[in-house]
Amino acid sequence: MPPRAPVPLSPQDTQALIALAQAGRWPQLEAQARKALGKHPEALLLHNLLGSALNEQGRHAAAVLSFQRAVQLAPQAPELRFNLAVAQAAAGQLAEAVTSYRAVLAARPDLTVAHYNLGTTLQRLGRLDEAEAAFRAALAQAPGTVETLGNLGAVLQAQGRLDEAVDHYREALRQRELPRLRHNLGTALRSQGRLDEAAEAFEAALRGAPEPALAADTHTRLGETRWDQGRVDEAVAAYRAALALDPAHAAAHYALGVVAFDGGQLEAALACFEQTTLHDAAERRLYALYKLGRTEAFRSQLARLLAAGPHRAPLVATLSAHHAHEHGLPDPCGFCPEPIRAIHHGRLDALAEPDSPLRAALLRDLREAKIAERKQGRLHHGVQSAGHLFKRPEASFRALAELLRDALLAYRAGLDPALGVYARDFPAEPVFSGAWSVAMRRGGHLSAHIHEEGWLSGVVYLQVPEPPPGRQDGAIAFSLDGDGYPRQRADWPETVLQPRAGDVVFFPSSLFHRTLPFDGETERICIAFDLAPA
Repeated sequence: MPPRAPVPLSPQDTQALIALAQAGRWPQLEAQARKALGKHPEALLLHNLLGSALNEQGRHAAAVLSFQRAVQLAPQAPELRFNLAVAQAAAGQLAEAVTSYRAVLAARPDLTVAHYNLGTTLQRLGRLDEAEAAFRAALAQAPGTVETLGNLGAVLQAQGRLDEAVDHYREALRQRELPRLRHNLGTALRSQGRLDEAAEAFEAALRGAPEPALAADTHTRLGETRWDQGRVDEAVAAYRAALALDPAHAAAHYALGVVAFDGGQLEAALACFEQTTLHDAAERRLYALYKLGRTEAFRSQLARLLAAGPHRAPLVATLSAHHAHEHGLPDPCGFCPEPIRAIHHGRLDALAEPDSPLRAALLRDLREAKIAERKQGRLHHGVQSAGHLFKRPEASFRALAELLRDALLAYRAGLDPALGVYARDFPAEPVFSGAWSVAMRRGGHLSAHIHEEGWLSGVVYLQVPEPPPGRQDGAIAFSLDGDGYPRQRADWPETVLQPRAGDVVFFPSSLFHRTLPFDGETERICIAFDLAPA
């Protein structure tokens, strides 16, 4: 006897299931769909409806299985593949979702939402060039769509294309005022060093009554901007506003800790950093313990940090090296056992020529570009630029970044493996986490400090006053000691380099460095930068 043909769903059952979906009664729809599948296991509609019910209830992995069965039953239906892609993305199956969206678009290139969703999925994967292409395809079909403009702006910002990102955020805001867009605009403007405009954007976002989580983030970003401007009281007020909305807000606790840390209020800083694991909070707790003279607590905390394996934080390396030298002990850290040997003092030929066009362009752009000043407590008789110079549109800054990348690759190739973790894990591809200018006038100097968030730090010298014979005016000095660390020993050797225009200096970010005061009418102008850890 031939097999019996499957019994189709009755029109009444179909309508009842669709009515449950339209009413958003997802648990009931799931139950009814499962029951019906017992009688109709090959019913395409049932697998699709069950997938929708599961997805809407947050059970995304189970929804994927239902949609996959629906696609098996009707492989030529792009709508079913679209549902599968949505569930895969929600389940965190991002690579699979990309494949599904591309299959949908092969059949339906006019489906704008598929281009948009493909863009957001690629964005989550960090595949920014592909995400940009997907968002641009969506905009070609639906120009002026706010969500697409905003996401494209975020992709461009992540690529360091800040001018384009700002333009897209502003275009989206002309269509609709949204707090998230204002917030993102503020972050891009701050990265450009346009601090007044960034603060205005954050304040506008807050006036838009954002939901509490975004409001707390925006207060924190506003506080960071006020901190950059040197408006400390306003920064603290903004951080406290964030904590009023979210008492556990990690970034606000961290930022308040930085304020206390910078002001030498170590007990207060310690309390703030104990509330968060963000960034280098654990390392800053270690710093506070050391400077407070709590030697046993410091040693215990240092041992815990180092027990996790070779440590990659410059601040830990600095503290460990100082403590070891002060007490005549071996340094257990191993980040960079002999940081003085890792200093490189060289020349960039394109800047060292007497009439270097690039050096002239850099000096002109620093003078004429609208870059806000960032307040820097360690800098005396000078100004520091805000934002990230290498993310600005001026061709001179981008040309300098390329020169430095080549020089850094050559430096990396010559590193002695005996320089520990610093050499072993040196980034294979240089990525600059920050770049800023420092211009000093007569009497200018920078007190000893390290760069806690870098791996390597460096300085390019554009204009340097000629020191008097036998003097070291305007030189850069390196040591294991600085920042008022507690010490009894007097033997803290210092290495001093006298730079000239066109010189470049690289050194581990864990190494204390300072600038010696100088006398004269010529400004001392340089660009400093940090290389991000790998």
